[in-house]
Amino acid sequence: MRAYFYGFPVSVMKEFFATCPKGLENLLAVELTNLGAEQVRETVAGVHFKGELAIGYKACLWSRFASRIVLVLSEFQMNDDLDLYLGAHTIPWEEHFSGTATIAVDFTGTNPAIRNTQYGALKIKDAIVDRFTKRGHVRPDVDKKSPDIRIMAHLGKGKANITLDLSGPALHQRFYRQGTGEAPLKENLAAAMIARSGWAGEPMMDPMCGSGTLLIEAAFIAADMAPALRRERFGFDRWLQHDSELWQSLMMEAQVRAKRGMQRCEVKLFGCDADTRVLMKARDNAKAAGVAHLITFKQADVTALENPLPMSAADGEARQVGMLISNPPYGERLGEFPALLEVHQALGDALRRSFQGWKVTILSASPELLSCLRLRADKQYRLFNGALECQLRNYQIALDSVASQKEVAQDFANRLRKNLKTLEKWASKEGIDCYRLYDADLPEYNAAIDRYRDYLVVQEYAAPKDIPAQKTRQRLLDMVQAAIKVTGMDGEKVILKVRERQEGKQQYQKLSEEQHRMEVQEYGARLWVNLYDYLDTGLFLDHRQTRRMLGQMARGKRFLNLFAYTGSATVHAGLGGASETTTVDMSHTYLNWAQDNMRLNSLVGRQHKFVQADCLKWLSEADEQYDLIFIDPPTFSNSKRMDESFDVQRDHLLLMQHLKRLLAADGTLVFSNNKRHFKMDLAGLEAAGLKAQNITGKTRPKDFERNQHIHNCWIITHAETQG
Repeated sequence: MRAYFYGFPVSVMKEFFATCPKGLENLLAVELTNLGAEQVRETVAGVHFKGELAIGYKACLWSRFASRIVLVLSEFQMNDDLDLYLGAHTIPWEEHFSGTATIAVDFTGTNPAIRNTQYGALKIKDAIVDRFTKRGHVRPDVDKKSPDIRIMAHLGKGKANITLDLSGPALHQRFYRQGTGEAPLKENLAAAMIARSGWAGEPMMDPMCGSGTLLIEAAFIAADMAPALRRERFGFDRWLQHDSELWQSLMMEAQVRAKRGMQRCEVKLFGCDADTRVLMKARDNAKAAGVAHLITFKQADVTALENPLPMSAADGEARQVGMLISNPPYGERLGEFPALLEVHQALGDALRRSFQGWKVTILSASPELLSCLRLRADKQYRLFNGALECQLRNYQIALDSVASQKEVAQDFANRLRKNLKTLEKWASKEGIDCYRLYDADLPEYNAAIDRYRDYLVVQEYAAPKDIPAQKTRQRLLDMVQAAIKVTGMDGEKVILKVRERQEGKQQYQKLSEEQHRMEVQEYGARLWVNLYDYLDTGLFLDHRQTRRMLGQMARGKRFLNLFAYTGSATVHAGLGGASETTTVDMSHTYLNWAQDNMRLNSLVGRQHKFVQADCLKWLSEADEQYDLIFIDPPTFSNSKRMDESFDVQRDHLLLMQHLKRLLAADGTLVFSNNKRHFKMDLAGLEAAGLKAQNITGKTRPKDFERNQHIHNCWIITHAETQG
């Protein structure tokens, strides 16, 4: 509704506030200024501005960066809930909406009096309802999901600010999306990427376009199409001061501009994605947005990315250049990185190989992944994708650029290549399909790499404190890239874990709640491993020779496996012909895993017992006799489920004294642990009537030859039976 004076419209300045994602404030401020806004002032995640009602309408219709446009109704000092109630009560709500309209109140901020946002919203709602009822009006009802009128309030720095939402649904929603990928890019962030790239209508490509948001937003810009032109609902529709005549004139102007813009638009937009289903959604979205004829979509993997522009024009001119803008996946879990490293490395190679002269803009939350492009950024901006801080980097691909021939982490790659050549043949001959390929062979590349069939597990050790975290992180990523290239493994099958050299049962730490397991072979034994969900996989590869030896010793023997973990030693003993087996572990999870391993090898029956118990307590109470015992205790443990802490160096003699009672007269005990510099108390053993033979060297497999301290292993027998 307009104000008039002697028949002429009077300009009435209103105060507005536009919200936006963090990082877009400057773009939004410039945009609003260009629309005619006055007294434009930036703040965190938003912009204050003033203008006539037409300016507020234009902001709702034309802003590509705003999330919401709100009309400021009141701002007042607020110390307690009474101040909030009275401040809200003084606003002439009946001038803004009728009692038949539904409302919702959104409140943010707290202070000592307003300790939760729901209470703050309730006080404002009460003030509104009381004002209506006291004046004899019908009281408005609340509709939190889809209200006619949305009131928004914020408390901060001792002041309450109450506004009326003019937008309705958030302005980033352009209402062309028929479907999206897993992590759709918000439309206003996509528009900001395009603005920060400096795109000026030249050919544009998104090689990982997902649901097509970047390309559709570019088409809107090129065709001069108002981003909110297609929406049917705004927050001001039921507002009593809504000027429908003014709004319709602005809409008609926007429609004419869009029609003319579409007629003259000759922009070339190209989108690729490896996922055909997502690409179908992108095509549907572009069609719904009315810009499908401007965008060429193609199914293609980034590893085979090609320049969409022809090599040369008919008149012999050089190839036309364009701009590549993309928001490639950057993953939030460490385990997702290997495949993403491969993607970014392939993208960087493709850019240098086929996109000479092009400008490139990439948004990512991972500086490490951006570094894998091997490009030098000309400009860099900080943007936020929701709460996730991201970097937007602009690059210029040189006209004489060529794909890099230099190998990433060359020293490491050469060592891994050498190891692979030696160990691959050895493993095949031995009949094993999981083994250690690399174990911190080079100090600067401090990690272990294990192969499980066609999977790689990369486990980083903790770096010395004097090495910057960024440097160690980059080395790790370089190492993963090189490992993928040298082994030819699919990046999706490379699992990355960060760990410290573990003590005790820290290796049992759970990483996720998912269940991923696969079967591997070891000297005829079939074993389940889980490469994803735990720091360790369920199979200690350094004990491979020990397990094989136990199988060779087990025929006709009563076998005991203490601290059994997933029972792989029991499997070898069972396959070796043990007359009976007993498997003891404190963990219900690992004991079930051990049973699964036994079933996988058809080792079932009453002769195979499984006991869930504190091994130390069980050992002190057990009285059975065993011919062959294997024990691989933790270096240290203070589990809540154990009565006392355990230290293998301190307590191993007490352990042996208990085991002596269970060991048959001519029985054999195989004792192992992984404590560095462990010293066996030989005098104490002798006093206990036991003798020990160190077989550490014999039980260390070929793939662990470099690591002299991977474990200690001893054969222990009764003194009178050992020759």
